[in-house]
Amino acid sequence: MYIHHLTEEFSSQMRSLRVTFLRKMLDDNVPSPIYLTARVFTEETTYSFTMSRPGWHWIRLHFFPMNNSEFDLTKSSFSVATDELVLLHSFCIDNSTQWAMKEYIVNVTKEQLNIKFSPMKNSFAYINAIEVVSAPDILISDLGSTIIPVGDYSGLSTKSYQTVYRLNMGGPRITPSNDTLGRFWDPDTPYLKARALAKHVSVSPGIIKYPADVSPLIAPNWIYSTAVEMADSRLSHPNFNVTWGFEIDPAFGYMIRLHFCDIVSKSLNYLYFNVYINGYMAISGLDLSSLVEDLATPYFRDFVANASDLSDMLRIEIGPFKQSTGAVNAIINGVEVFKLSNSVGSFDGEFGVHGAKNDSTRKTVAAVGFGLMFGAFVGLGAMVLKWYKRPHDWERSKSFSSWLLPLRAGNSTFMTSKHSIGSNTKSGYNFYSSTMGLGRYFSFAELQEATKNFDQNAVIGVGGFGNVYIGDLDDGTKVAVKRGNPQSEQGITEFQTEIQMLSKLRHRHLVSLIGYCDENEEMILVYEYMSNGPLRDHLYGKDLTPLSWKQRLEICIGSARGLHYLHTGAAQGIIHRDVKTTNILLDENFVAKMSDFGLSKNAPTMEQGHVSTAVKGSFGPESMKKFAEAAEKCLAEYGVDRPSMGDVLWNLEYALQLQESFLQQNAEEENKAAVAPSASSSLMDDPPHPLATEEEMRRGNPPQVNAAVAEHSGTAMFSQISEISGR
Repeated sequence: MYIHHLTEEFSSQMRSLRVTFLRKMLDDNVPSPIYLTARVFTEETTYSFTMSRPGWHWIRLHFFPMNNSEFDLTKSSFSVATDELVLLHSFCIDNSTQWAMKEYIVNVTKEQLNIKFSPMKNSFAYINAIEVVSAPDILISDLGSTIIPVGDYSGLSTKSYQTVYRLNMGGPRITPSNDTLGRFWDPDTPYLKARALAKHVSVSPGIIKYPADVSPLIAPNWIYSTAVEMADSRLSHPNFNVTWGFEIDPAFGYMIRLHFCDIVSKSLNYLYFNVYINGYMAISGLDLSSLVEDLATPYFRDFVANASDLSDMLRIEIGPFKQSTGAVNAIINGVEVFKLSNSVGSFDGEFGVHGAKNDSTRKTVAAVGFGLMFGAFVGLGAMVLKWYKRPHDWERSKSFSSWLLPLRAGNSTFMTSKHSIGSNTKSGYNFYSSTMGLGRYFSFAELQEATKNFDQNAVIGVGGFGNVYIGDLDDGTKVAVKRGNPQSEQGITEFQTEIQMLSKLRHRHLVSLIGYCDENEEMILVYEYMSNGPLRDHLYGKDLTPLSWKQRLEICIGSARGLHYLHTGAAQGIIHRDVKTTNILLDENFVAKMSDFGLSKNAPTMEQGHVSTAVKGSFGPESMKKFAEAAEKCLAEYGVDRPSMGDVLWNLEYALQLQESFLQQNAEEENKAAVAPSASSSLMDDPPHPLATEEEMRRGNPPQVNAAVAEHSGTAMFSQISEISGR
């Protein structure tokens, strides 16, 4: 190992100035004496280092914009590059109290390594210290794993890397004096999403045993001797993930190195857990015992995530295996996140050292845009041609769309081919299967019979599209039949959208479309029947049993899961655009399902947030606060400031588990109290307070309610939300 510092001569006759500052020795702002001096460049300047051998090397650049009467380093702007890589572009630290260290891992193949500093126009460059350190060949292997799809990846040895995060999970900061290769490892706590769900554990570093295929140079024993595991949630069946979130630049790919060492188990073959990266299963049922055949033995895995797999937030999660095997626990000891250089050899921006431009993203966008434009022109041309060929009696046509859109062909409807797959012996009507998988086609007569000729007594809902009737099919299945109103402003577009959307979507929290009818001028949709109706009926104006706070949370979570599936689960993201309490329906078990997709549209891109499994935390009425915080964020004025549906779902699940923890704790306390006679009567004997009216909710002034019945009415929760929102 060797280190070059700034005392090396640089191969340039360009002007440089050495700036030396006398300060009090090492105040809290800087970690090392190397930040007490700096060299300033007013012109392009190159440092040259002679390599004793080819291979992996660290390049570490140290910056601290200290105060100086001649140069204001906080206003400097410059780029740093090697002969092949752009390390920094238009770099600036605009705070005189901050220091920065940029670390890169590059495979040097030439005898000389050049590092060039280039001031931006009317500016200058500076550097406090440079390290060029040889690294062991085993540091980066050639093989790794991909996440989407899960598989093997080869070619890591051909990449260059920038260190973005290096964390000691569950332990303190590790400095170069305690690291085998002079690295910093930061604590993980600032990146934890819910600290109450994580527990720090540690053992003596001396008990760590490295296997033959893992060198201590990969990570020191200080890293493997500490870990984060699942916290004790005081529940009989813990089922949550411990989550870390990292801000990243989504324009680049990343290598994620995860370090594991079982320092919590008492015996082998007892710990199995899952690992997730950005919501995708990275490792299922990780069994360290079978991999390293011992406890307290290090193991690590490298994963590669392309820019297309990421958003601006990288999530790493550990959670239980969810099988009746071993301990319900999960651990992790260390995390390293490395940025990969892009196609033009840059870690910062779209331009390479020789001016090459990384325009792959723009080419993709241009190609997609051209394809959409071409498709639009073709579709428009087809419609114009169809218009000119329309029949003279098109206004009296039996089908509302027979002349313009390809909705009918002979006796077939716009989305089905008529293929008899059997007949109902009672009614004699044929059943039809769709060649496009768009559901069952119903004849108008079938739906007349199912709804008793659309009896007004069978109306269970009224909307902008038309009335909704309860119906009974011949096989006894109850259905909801939505019949389009010819005078409604919502017409063919919404009808088509609803069928096309729901026919390709299947999810527990989306209402299922059973079929449709477009016979004559009718537009009728047939759905699964939701016996508990819309959520609105349970909140305002109906004489129904009040929903408990837990039920409300579960309904919100179900709705969020359905919306999150629309955003990220389909091949192309879908935006609902009409989310309201009348469009959240409840089945017989009060499972929430989103409905009414007539206004939905496809989204060109959507964020890939994570649907975490249920999470658990501390106890207490805290569930409401978490819910209110999530609601407040959703009401941000600008869309960019609102959370993704994945984040909303995560917070709702967290709120639910806080409530379950609270209820379980209360139950345990009540059981204990029941053993001894109680002299006081229970507050729960008080009758529940009725729900607030819609007008009261609108005014943000719901009636007060005894805290003892808040769990049953939920009104006190709304009162506290109003207080939080008003702060």
